[in-house]
Amino acid sequence: MTTFLLVSLLLLIPILFLLKRTKQSKRVPPGSLGIPIIGQSLGLLRAMRSNTAEKFIENRINKYGPISKLSLFGTPTVLIHGQAANKFIFANGGDNIVNQQTKSIRMILGDRNLMELSGKDHSRVRGALVSFLKPESLKQYVGKIDDEVRRHLQMHWEGKQQVKVLPLMKILTFNIICSLLFGLESGKQRDQFLSSFQAMIAGMWSVPINAPFTRYNRSLRASARIQNMLKEIVQQKKVERETNGASSRQDLISCLLSMVEDGKQVLTEKEIIHNATLVMVAGHDTSSVLITFIIRLLANEPSIYAAVLQEQEEIAKGKILGEPLTWEDLSKMKYTWRVAMETLRRFPPIFGGFRKAATDIEYNGYIIPKGWQIFWVTSMTHMDNSIFPEPSKFDPSRFENQASIPPYCFVPFGGGARICPGYEFAKVEILVAIHYLVTKFSWKLLSDNFFSRDPMPIPTQGLLIELCSRKLS
Repeated sequence: MTTFLLVSLLLLIPILFLLKRTKQSKRVPPGSLGIPIIGQSLGLLRAMRSNTAEKFIENRINKYGPISKLSLFGTPTVLIHGQAANKFIFANGGDNIVNQQTKSIRMILGDRNLMELSGKDHSRVRGALVSFLKPESLKQYVGKIDDEVRRHLQMHWEGKQQVKVLPLMKILTFNIICSLLFGLESGKQRDQFLSSFQAMIAGMWSVPINAPFTRYNRSLRASARIQNMLKEIVQQKKVERETNGASSRQDLISCLLSMVEDGKQVLTEKEIIHNATLVMVAGHDTSSVLITFIIRLLANEPSIYAAVLQEQEEIAKGKILGEPLTWEDLSKMKYTWRVAMETLRRFPPIFGGFRKAATDIEYNGYIIPKGWQIFWVTSMTHMDNSIFPEPSKFDPSRFENQASIPPYCFVPFGGGARICPGYEFAKVEILVAIHYLVTKFSWKLLSDNFFSRDPMPIPTQGLLIELCSRKLS
């Protein structure tokens, strides 16, 4: 009997050792999930609004290491950062990591938008959007964007001594979106869209508690109004196509409605509405913020302003008075775009993003459990001294040869198969706007350089500037 117990014990030792080792190798990352539902959401949002979000992330890294667990916006989350983390996020084929935003974003934008889809659905919807947003298609819309920018400057900038840049840039990008993506001209319908749209985006990064008077509740109600308005536009476009044979290229919704395979529409009506809402948000916020921070930068960096002005004046001198910019003109704005890229590096509109683990995933010695969020942060590589020497210095020459920048280190538009499909659209918006701003005006800042994130960067007083009209020399 004693011998039997001894043998059993000797056999159990390696089994217990293996079980312990397996348990340790499959442990979740260190950290705390905090209070149920709320977790660390309020702490992150407070840090973003006080412009200390990077410090919030750095403190977690110093405390827990390169990977840690927390709870954000009602969901268990794993924070990862760095070049390897970016590659892990953007180069993953989709079997292990799938698109899924926070509950607040998913409920506000709709569950059939591109950021929620994976696999064949993602490829199908992305392909439909890219068919309208690719450079070959955008070439024919440069004149329309040019017209919107000039009309905006004439209405809101010319003759003014002071302006608040960010609110005006939001109006500009909203009008471009309404015109180009929805075929919606200025008037009552566009104005109704704007007020609901601003209420909708205010709660996209919020704790998803759907109670009266919460930011999340207000955004949900505004989202419902937006989607109802888009449904009406979709119905109008269907009627126009059936009765008048309207062009499929006149706007995004007409383009999406025209796509048919095997006698069936490529996108459902729900997918068209949800993705029109997504493009609306992406094109409105990111572009308006980037243009605002370029204006802020040019006020602080006279030598860079002078170089941008010189490039834009050369292009303007080659135009007949009143002649719109062309795709060829935009291709000459190389230095201006390098300034835009360096602005994106220093002040990325998107602080970070979310994915979801579709299965248990091993990463950096830990297990990210199935169903958990994965949170990555843009600025962790943008401000890494080993990637970008003197990262706090504004230096557009970093982008003279983008091939020299290590892959997955500069990610303001994402990367890999998940790179933002609206990248070229944003580029056209920004270059056209900067061309007319620098050739028509000079300016100086009347507010300090502080900004907060909500969740995108917002300068003090919306970036109040003093304007001075200038003439082409």
